[in-house]
Order: sequence, then structure tokens, then C-alpha cells
Amino acid sequence: MSEEPIHAFYHAVAWDRQKKVYDVILASGVVLYLALFVGIGAVLHPNATAGTLIIRGFGTAALLLLHVILSVGPLARLDSRFLPFLYNRRHMGVTMFLLALVHGAFSILQFHGFGDLNPLVSVLVSNTRLDSLSQFPFQPLGLLALLILFLMAATSHDFWMANLTPPIWKALHMLVYVAYALIVLHVALGVLQAETNPVLTGLLVLGVVWVSVLHIWAGHKEKLVDLAALAVESDGFASVCLVDDIPEKRALIVALGDERVAVFRYDGKISAVSNVCQHQNGPLGEGRVIDGLITCLWHGFQYCPADGKSPEPFRERVPTFDVKVLDGKVFVQEQPNLPGTYVEPGQII
Repeated sequence: MSEEPIHAFYHAVAWDRQKKVYDVILASGVVLYLALFVGIGAVLHPNATAGTLIIRGFGTAALLLLHVILSVGPLARLDSRFLPFLYNRRHMGVTMFLLALVHGAFSILQFHGFGDLNPLVSVLVSNTRLDSLSQFPFQPLGLLALLILFLMAATSHDFWMANLTPPIWKALHMLVYVAYALIVLHVALGVLQAETNPVLTGLLVLGVVWVSVLHIWAGHKEKLVDLAALAVESDGFASVCLVDDIPEKRALIVALGDERVAVFRYDGKISAVSNVCQHQNGPLGEGRVIDGLITCLWHGFQYCPADGKSPEPFRERVPTFDVKVLDGKVFVQEQPNLPGTYVEPGQII
């Protein structure tokens, strides 16, 4: 009797409980902030119009969320407890763009929507005082930043990463720093020229200093890993650590030549792979082995420790490294193997 064929079906990853809780907290925080801002603003500034309060509320919410987004990356490098925020950071990015979009739309409508020119054209040509700091046309800066944020939000799905290729996608999303600089100038040259409250200036400066210090601090920590590159013996292997230095189902990240290597201990074995996840260059060594697969903490991409291959039907591959265990010490070959190459795991005796 013939057996019925087994069919496997795959579909896009849906929102799991963690994603739903994350998004509910994010949406609730945004709604609460806007309600408090508009409510308190109406009390403190009874002459302010509803449009003005909406413009300022959505604008400050977007700016605050942008600072959170830019802080998550370096904070996760400095303390692994921040990694859960990194897992769904793109959701924050799309939310921040929508807030900025509402801010921009209401601003253009209020200040450029009732003239003879097209509102967008009016934003670009109504002020040409490029030679004046106090009268500099700050609105086009915000419009350009909004365009960058739109491109990032529109290409946030993995479909675009796959079709644009990861290097191009990464370069596009690094434009967030250009958008941040444009927004800081937009605020400094715009709102802060009209407001004499030094608290606003202080908060903006504090935000820039905060983001800058975090990135410098995290960069310094990462640099220390590279500076501690291990010495390689004549046989091409480097003594990495003791077996007991690696937590079970976790990894130790080391620098070998120009590579960062994640050395995993799991089920009485040792395997070493490139530390760079093929999804978004996430640090595989900060993940752990789940159900026999290295699982990246950023977005859950998985690889077999022995050959660096993702499970079917996925096609991602990472380079592997030869390993050996002698007298309780772990040794790793400096030269990587081709992505997806099987390497016999080192046996912990």
C-alpha cells in the first residue's frame, strides 16, 4: 500500500505573544504620552490651538522615540538585558515614522495649506534665507528627514532585505543617523528660535550628548574585543579558553585575525562559527543553542553549530572554524571554512 506524500507548508512569521505584548506596550505608551502632552499643554497654554498641540505632541513623541531607537543598539552592546528591546526595534521605527508623518502633515497643512502654491512646493520655496541663521529655512530639513524615515519604514520588511541585498539594505538604514542630524537641526533652527524656554534647549542638547556618549562607549567596548586578538600557533590554531569558561549552550566571542568567532559549548561538544548573523549582521555569540540550533538573539535566525547552515527551507550559511579540545582547553583554527562547511565538533571529555 502506498503512503500518502507528506507536504510541508511555510508561511510568514506571525506575531507571537512576545511581539503582541511588545506592540501593545509601545502603542499604549504613545497614546498615553500624546494624551498627557495635549491635556497638560491645553492647561498651560489655553490660547494654543488644537492643531498646534497636535503638531507639538506628535513631533516631540517622534523625537523622543527616535532617541530610544538610537539608544537600544549601544545599550544592547553594553548590557544584554536590553536585547529584548532590540528584537522588535523595527516596530519602534515604523511607529516613529508614523508619528513624524502626522507631525509633518499637520505642520504643512497649518502653515502651507491655504496659499496659492502646492503645499509641498511652498515648503521648499517660501523661505530662501540661507544666509541667515535666525531665519534659516528649517522646514525643508524636516521634510528631507521625513523622506528618509519613509524609505526606512517602507523597506523594513525582510522582503526588501532579500531583494535589495543585505549590504544595500544596511546602507539605506544607516541613513537614520543622517535623518537624526537633520531633525536636530530642524528643531534647533525652528522651534528653539521661537521658544525662549532654556529647558527645551537643554533637553535637545542632553539628547544629542546621550546618544553620542552611548555610541562612543559601546564602540570602545567592541574595540577592546578586537584588540584582544588571540595569538596563533604554528599549526594555525589559537588557544581560546578553558572549556569551563564557556557557559552551557552559550558562546564566548573572541577575535581571530580579522574575524570575530563565536565558540559554542553544547551537549558535551564545542563548535565555532562566525559571529555575524546573515540576517542583519547580529552577534550570534550573544544568542544561545535552542533545540540544537544556534539562535540569534536579534530576530531568531538559526544555524546548526557543526556546519553553520540554517534548517530547511532556509538558505542562510555562516563560516565555520575547525576546533579541538585538549586537556580541558579549547583551540580554534584561525582560517575560516567556507560558509556551510561541516566541521566535526570538539568533544568534551
